[in-house]
Amino acid sequence: MVSPEHPTRGRPFRVLAVTDRRIEGFLLLDSDAGVSSTGSMDEGAGPPFLWILPLDDAKPGRTRVSFTGSASCGGHLLADLEVMVGDRAAPRALPAPRKALWPTHRSWTPIYENLYSAWVAHLFRGPAGELPSWGALEEVISDRSRNFLFDHLGAAEDEQKTALRPDCADLPYFLRAYFSFKLGLPFGWSRCSRGDSAGPPTCGGFATNEDPFPDVDSGAQTAPPWADPERPPGGPWDDNAKRIREMLRTTLADAVQSGAGRTRAEDEESDYYPVVLSRDSIRPGTIFADPYGHVLVVGARVDQTPSSAGALLAVDAQPDGTVSRKRFWRGNFLFAIDPVLGSAGFKRFRPIVRDRASGHLRRARSAELADYSGSDQYGGVEGFYDKVEDLLSPEPLDPAQALLSTLQALDEQVRARVISVENGRRFLAGSPAVADMPDGEKIFETMGAWEDFATPSRDLRLLIAIDVVLALPESVVRRPDRFKMPSGRSVTQVGADLQQLLAGQLADRSFTYVRSDGSEWALKLKDVVDRRTPLEMAYNPNDCVEARWGAPPGSDESSTCHSHAPAEQVARMVDYRAWFHERRRPPR
Repeated sequence: MVSPEHPTRGRPFRVLAVTDRRIEGFLLLDSDAGVSSTGSMDEGAGPPFLWILPLDDAKPGRTRVSFTGSASCGGHLLADLEVMVGDRAAPRALPAPRKALWPTHRSWTPIYENLYSAWVAHLFRGPAGELPSWGALEEVISDRSRNFLFDHLGAAEDEQKTALRPDCADLPYFLRAYFSFKLGLPFGWSRCSRGDSAGPPTCGGFATNEDPFPDVDSGAQTAPPWADPERPPGGPWDDNAKRIREMLRTTLADAVQSGAGRTRAEDEESDYYPVVLSRDSIRPGTIFADPYGHVLVVGARVDQTPSSAGALLAVDAQPDGTVSRKRFWRGNFLFAIDPVLGSAGFKRFRPIVRDRASGHLRRARSAELADYSGSDQYGGVEGFYDKVEDLLSPEPLDPAQALLSTLQALDEQVRARVISVENGRRFLAGSPAVADMPDGEKIFETMGAWEDFATPSRDLRLLIAIDVVLALPESVVRRPDRFKMPSGRSVTQVGADLQQLLAGQLADRSFTYVRSDGSEWALKLKDVVDRRTPLEMAYNPNDCVEARWGAPPGSDESSTCHSHAPAEQVARMVDYRAWFHERRRPPR
């Protein structure tokens, strides 16, 4: 395909090829002007696999692009495309439908699912050993080098000023909606409950790009001004690019939340469905819904090598708008099996299809999905983690390398917390008001300053991550067949060697944080592990940053601390401490 879909003189465009299997091939362009160039393949384990051929200065006329196998594969032509570069610039406004969000021109086929996965992977790409972070999704979407659908419709639709700052639950919906809008694909979403002690979340109020406000007639929903059938033409909402961004920022963000990811695996009135654990299914664009309300989007998979384990990289969005990439491990991807919490795990969007009988858009049924899986595929919590680790690293791992990889993941998680706590320090320094602390389980999911700057969810994950690292030597002893055991060493001896390596690494790895007076203070990773008990009550943004890192009272480290949470908040934190001590989220 080509993007923008109608290239014009003097403007950049790209030609893309996407496959669902690895092919040794290349893109080659020959134009009327005699210019030739070749494209390259994106790095990544796939599937899918993406080739991009960028052209910076389009010349008018016909351009032929071929996708050809390399000489080692016979040099056969695999596909070709004729591109017509127009002599006139495209219109600068995008006409808007009267009621729909955008017209549906295409259907979700394996081709477009491949393209969606390739787009997500390219959007958040980066070296395998790095975990990039962005201040907001808008930074990624507006980066032409990452977003190969930038201004795809030729109407300067990505040069609007409406910021896109989704939270973790919004992020997959924003990505799917944006992609669907660009290519005229159907898109749908639901209003789901969060679940409670009586049962898991359920969904209703299904809306689509063709019927975005299905409950308006019943009075259960209010449509925005642009959906008013009496609205006179010629207003600002006649530019659909502005309207779509406003819809993402308000209508969609207000409607969706993390409960959508935790519906029962067998529930077909849901936006997601659980996928089988396979190389083909756990691909970019797949989500991971944890049982406690966090959602991540798979961004890439990295193949195992003789010196390193395979890896799965995912992105998530935080309440403060930041988007960052994380690696799969137990500290980031929490999993539990509890019917009340719903079905956690890897899921994908149910494709929106056209119902033949009614002509309306609907969600695909489970029987129509080739990679649908029920809720009994994991074999328990340990079975889930074992299966994913076996999928990522099919060959036995070196025990020391496995420990170092796990330690690196903990190190990354601690450094990510540094940023969150620093945001809280700045809030505390610049705000005369105390952040309101919600009651009970709502400390994990409220709105406002508490959601932006408190860290209960992050700290619970950090405590679980510490447990995982400390338990890894025993995990090797439990599954010795999963590892390449050193010659001449018994399983017990290997476990002792790993304990020694762990102690040394925790003492060697260090980081710094900014204290209340602006000075830096250095800590070892060992300090964080040793402070896991005070870290059970270190999530309140009304406390000084020193307390949030567990600084011992009366120490030099805590000498710069002058802010403390109100006594009534501390009393409630004492009541809630069991959740963190027992590493469990409370039921709603």
